[in-house]
Amino acid sequence: MSVIQVGLVDTTRKLDAHFVQEVAAALNIQVMRDLPQYWHITATVRALSDPKNIPIGVWPVFLVPKLPPGEGGVHLDKNNQPYSLVIAHRDSADWTLDASHEILEMLVDPAGNRMQTSRAIAIKGSSVTDVPGQFGYLVEACDPCEDARYAYTIAGIAVSDFITPRFYDPVAVSGTRYSFTGAITRPRQLLPGGYISFTDPTKDRWEQILWLGPKPQLRDLGPARGGSLRAFVDGKTGPTVAAKRKRNRPLARWAEANRSHIDAGSASHAARFAALVYS
Repeated sequence: MSVIQVGLVDTTRKLDAHFVQEVAAALNIQVMRDLPQYWHITATVRALSDPKNIPIGVWPVFLVPKLPPGEGGVHLDKNNQPYSLVIAHRDSADWTLDASHEILEMLVDPAGNRMQTSRAIAIKGSSVTDVPGQFGYLVEACDPCEDARYAYTIAGIAVSDFITPRFYDPVAVSGTRYSFTGAITRPRQLLPGGYISFTDPTKDRWEQILWLGPKPQLRDLGPARGGSLRAFVDGKTGPTVAAKRKRNRPLARWAEANRSHIDAGSASHAARFAALVYS
């Protein structure tokens, strides 16, 4: 199996280069250690220093200061190679969650058209449950559990939770992992702050259950148009979700505060080696 290379690229020229390197290292651990446990993917992540010099074959994740409406997420270039756009600012570490989210979804479904058939779902009260029938689901690895409260950290960097292929199983099985952190406990479960996009074979249009408020809501996205299914869904969902993502992210805040201790430990570790090498 070939190795997919992902490159983290700071186009703002304002982010701390050392921090970008730390984020790339943490994301590299996530895609090499965590993701392959459930998805048959072999990939690496590294930081690239020059946005004007992207090595051939690398899938870039561009860190940008702002996005045009509906332009976030994963896209395909003119050669059908995937790339991603993520808003990043020097005064916040929130963007590490978004970078993790986009990288995971880009690796699981590079073309943005991967679908999985499974049991239908519907809103019942304040939750989402199975109902008779079948839907075709767009495979979006992080969307059902994308809220920051379900994230985890690697070396002090906040990264996104993600679903496993068992998320689309017909029934729940004891001991099965449906998302990496275990926050999702059954197939097709939608967590607060997330969303699931699907098509009902009896209708010629896409629908979505989005849970941003006190309870989930069903949205009619209409017939799919344009490029990939993911681009279509992101265009319909992006502005609403982006507004939600501006809310406080406690784990990201904790990770940011904790990094000073990690950096101090790293410096001390390096100093001890330097003393051995240069003494």
